[in-house]
This record gives sequence, C-alpha cells and structure tokens, in this order.
Amino acid sequence: MCGEESQEARGIMTRPNITYQQEFLGQVEDEIKPLLDAHWNEIALNQDNIKLNPDWDAYRTLEEQGKLKIFTTRCDDNLIGYFVVVVGYNIHYKDHLFANNDIIYIHKDYRKGFTGIKLIKFAERCLKDDGISVLTINTKVHQPFDKVLERLGFGLIERVYSKYLGG
Repeated sequence: MCGEESQEARGIMTRPNITYQQEFLGQVEDEIKPLLDAHWNEIALNQDNIKLNPDWDAYRTLEEQGKLKIFTTRCDDNLIGYFVVVVGYNIHYKDHLFANNDIIYIHKDYRKGFTGIKLIKFAERCLKDDGISVLTINTKVHQPFDKVLERLGFGLIERVYSKYLGG
C-alpha cells in the first residue's frame, strides 16, 4: 500500500458511486475474471493460438514479495476497471524502483469521461508515495490511448515488436 495510510484511507470518491482504491489480489481475484475475459476478447492477438490463462500463483508470489500493485475502480462496489503494475529495480538503474504496467482495463460502459484518467492519476500518486521513480504504461497499437497518456505527461520511449513463433 502507498505511504502509511490505512487501507480504508486509500480509497477516494470522486462521484457518488465511482471510487478508486488499491486492493489486494485476494480481494479481487474472483471478481476480476469476467473483466479479464472481456479485456482479452477485446485486445489480445493470436487468440486462436494463445488462450487467456493467468498464472495466479505467480501473481500471488509477486504480491507476497511486495512487487504487485493492484489499483481498481468501482461503481456501486462493482469492479469496473483495473490497473496492475509490477514493481522492481531495473537492472540498468539499480538505484530506482520502476513500476511497469502489466494490464490496464476499463469496462466499455465507463470509458466516456474521466474514469480511466482518474484511475491512472490515483495509481501514480500511490506509486510516488511508495518511492517509485518511473511508471511505464504499455498500449496496444490496435487499441491505443496515447493521447490520454500524453495529456498525463507520459512520453513515448520505446517500440516493441512481436512475432508469433508457434508452440
């Protein structure tokens, strides 16, 4: 959790029914699965060959090591989005903690307005409070939200190419 605040103090409310908070995997694991399926159906490549199959044990291990941070947004207590990062020291910059985006998703019904922006800003504040130096967020070329990230002060720093090799 960021800073010394209690878990209850970590949530902020911006509209009567939309909240942003940091949660633990055990709190969201079952509830996140339908959103993960929708996310995968919307953006995953090579769906005929690579099926969604999260390694929940690896996620639990990362969380036990303090390396997994899960930020969520809820509407009337229902999970409508998530922003998950993995925290660690970069082997090139051992004096700095980096938070690298694993997944980010907002349910389609909540993408209009500022829900996603507020989720990213909330996570950014928490990560900064936790001593993170750099936050990286990756986007899919076929489903970009570059303008949002640029508006939030992020810069394009790298291009990643992918090729399915089979197996």
